[in-house]
Amino acid sequence: MTPWQIRGLALAAGLLAALAFPPFGILPGIAGYGLLLWLLGREPDLRPRRAFLYGWLAGLGYFAVGVWWVTEAFLVEAEIHGWMAPFALVFLAGGLALFWGLAAAGFAVVSRGGWSRIFIFAALLSGCEWLRGHVLSGFPWNLPGETWATGSAPSQLASVIGAYGLSYVTIALGAAPGLWPDLKGVKARGALVAACCLVLAGLYGWGEARLAAAPKAGADAPMIRLVQADIDQKEKWRPENLQAILKTYLTLSASPGARRPDVIVWPEGALPAVIDDLIYPDSPFLEGLGKALRPGQTLMMGTNRVSPKLEGGYIYYNSLIALRRDPSAPMDGFRLTGVYDKNRLVPFGEFLPLSPLATRLGLRILVHMPEDFTPGPTPAPITPLGVPPVQPLICYEALFPGLSGKVGSRPAWLLNISNDAWFGATSGPWQHLNIAGYRAIEAGLPIARSTPTGVTTMIDAFGRPGPSLGLGRMGVIDAVLPPALPKTPYAKWGDLFLALMILASALAEIVARLRGKSGPTDSEKPISPAAGSDIRTSL
Repeated sequence: MTPWQIRGLALAAGLLAALAFPPFGILPGIAGYGLLLWLLGREPDLRPRRAFLYGWLAGLGYFAVGVWWVTEAFLVEAEIHGWMAPFALVFLAGGLALFWGLAAAGFAVVSRGGWSRIFIFAALLSGCEWLRGHVLSGFPWNLPGETWATGSAPSQLASVIGAYGLSYVTIALGAAPGLWPDLKGVKARGALVAACCLVLAGLYGWGEARLAAAPKAGADAPMIRLVQADIDQKEKWRPENLQAILKTYLTLSASPGARRPDVIVWPEGALPAVIDDLIYPDSPFLEGLGKALRPGQTLMMGTNRVSPKLEGGYIYYNSLIALRRDPSAPMDGFRLTGVYDKNRLVPFGEFLPLSPLATRLGLRILVHMPEDFTPGPTPAPITPLGVPPVQPLICYEALFPGLSGKVGSRPAWLLNISNDAWFGATSGPWQHLNIAGYRAIEAGLPIARSTPTGVTTMIDAFGRPGPSLGLGRMGVIDAVLPPALPKTPYAKWGDLFLALMILASALAEIVARLRGKSGPTDSEKPISPAAGSDIRTSL
């Protein structure tokens, strides 16, 4: 094959792997990892620089499919931001692909062939995916382990090893076909097939057994109402629409149901205003809210809020607040019972990296506030009066495995409010739903999701979504809060299992070398290029 054909296959490897994610759900696409492994192993004495190129191209394909929805955010105000859309996609996909390039370069350095290469490949790529979730602000969107639909049998393993650990397993399983062309004889190939079948049987068998033991919600469990107003992002920030938007939320909140909700949830940034401009004595907002909520009900709403600086100006927060209807409260019959400020902020959406330079380049318009948002403290549960302890996760925060539970006592549930309206009718909202489900599995806690335009649903502690409101629908979901499970192994030990798997892979490679088995056996040797074939060693 020519160098360009090889590069095309590397790009295709990432594309295939990305198609395994929702909403596509083409699970055989995980064989894309095998295609990349085969490309990295087919050239004798592959140099790290060339391996980096193959890995980067595979990552480029993977992230171009996985995050293409980001362009939709720039089309909300297309006349201002539209020109940035293609550059944003190339910058984001190309930047994230660097982690795949790093993994491939590392593979070229440490792997010497044989069966151990599949484990070294999985260790390096899953390790670099862990880095992707931690370097700078981190962006762990569509981790390989989140390929499996949330709530499915294979996804249950995340309760033990987390999404990062499940990434190792998924990559190793998908990479196995990459060994096939180099294996000779029925025995070697049969062993490969048997190993893959055993892994799949374990994933599905153990997962189904775990799901079969799911407890049912108690009759006295709180009723949660999740509101989806279907407010288009293009209309939301027009000042003249504030009252109409507020009326929509109030009407949906007060709509009759089979049982009176204990908690009503509005999504991230539900209203086009900071809460400080809405809450004051005799305000129309509190007056309308007083008619929509009954005594004892609590509204948990996403909003922006401000705090004055001593030196002048304001600090801006992306927040969730809890307001309890209490006729005896001095604040027009409402009591503020909880505040949570978002800790993990979105780069270029809520703050500008290298702010002075970015401002000079005209990128300040991407942040819809005069200044950057300020991150809140490390996420910790809040306990609003009359509401079970809850860990809020605002939008982007649901991407991060292990973010909840670091501070304070264990909550009874998770609450993910998000403004996925930025991403329109693309794959983004569906993938965000899938990712949020993994946080439920890892923590052993139910997670409620409220978004303005979809997908809004209640997810149980096994990651299974209940009835939902899809994209572009208006309405409410009334759901009894599912029970929490005992603390999971992942909630106790975090990414320890990933570290152990990476360590075991490294030890396996070392032992193989010490025994003189680090090179390919006769049945595992890569097929040598035929005479006259166009394999080059330069980029």
